[in-house]
Amino acid sequence: MTMPPRIEKLADIMKKLRDPDGGCPWDLEQNFSTIAPYTIEEAYEVADAIERDDMAGLKDELGDLLLQVIFHSQMASEQGHFTLQDVIDAISDKMLRRHPHVFGDGGAANASAVTANWEAIKAAERAGKSPDASALADVAVALPALMRAHKLQKRAARTGFDWPDIEGAIDKVNEEIDEIRASSTDAERFEEAGDLLFAAVNVCRLAGVDAEEALKAANRKFERRFRSMEALAEGRFEQLDLESKEALWQRVKTTEKT
Repeated sequence: MTMPPRIEKLADIMKKLRDPDGGCPWDLEQNFSTIAPYTIEEAYEVADAIERDDMAGLKDELGDLLLQVIFHSQMASEQGHFTLQDVIDAISDKMLRRHPHVFGDGGAANASAVTANWEAIKAAERAGKSPDASALADVAVALPALMRAHKLQKRAARTGFDWPDIEGAIDKVNEEIDEIRASSTDAERFEEAGDLLFAAVNVCRLAGVDAEEALKAANRKFERRFRSMEALAEGRFEQLDLESKEALWQRVKTTEKT
């Protein structure tokens, strides 16, 4: 299987940038670890363009993200691990394997059935290639913390280790709040704060809410309301006392509801 010419053009550009004879000094200094933060940043910029419904921006950001794939693949090729074509072949094979209802003899009546099949196939793949037999194996460490907590909890729930209902999870949040109040050292407060956030994710999960997306929405709401408060204060916001700032906050909230 040969690479499409347009992909090959971009791959050739990266190969030249990494060429010790006349390549780019910055690109030549990079390794997987130094490039990884850029890869994560580009993925977030793709998500940001989607959030803003910016299709022109999305086109550019997808190109930047594609470049990251090619950059990592080029470095791997130089070290004899794999090539860009290997990456393309591997994901193609995976998509065929995980969609037996489309490319094979499997069946799936709806999206929920597809998801269940997908997870079962993933579990079988993990069992076949990883010595780690834990139900929590392969939950990526580099995921945003709220997202990773959600995934860890979902994996644990599949084994039957879960709250019977949301009330138990809510009680756990209240317990963690009490433990923060009782903390007497920075180390204790740090640990209990983490437990509180983890417990809050459990509540979100059992309520059918994506904690990461819910927090993003809360961030947007806070920013919108805070900016409205600043506008109402007409440049005097920092000089106002807390009571006056709270009055502005309530005014903004009331305005949003009308």
